[in-house]
Amino acid sequence: LKLKDMSARGFGLGLASHGIGTARAMSRNETAGVFAALALGLNGIATAILVPLLFKLLNLF
Repeated sequence: LKLKDMSARGFGLGLASHGIGTARAMSRNETAGVFAALALGLNGIATAILVPLLFKLLNLF
């Protein structure tokens, strides 16, 4: 994908490549870095909330 929007590029990097992608985005463009950090944080919060619910739903633990 040839994304020209730095916010979309940063958000994708933050979701897909976590800390390394966030650092890379921050070094290239400040807007991309901010959105990468936001995506990284939101992904962590969503995972912490949704995974226990899925385990309860599937009766795994």
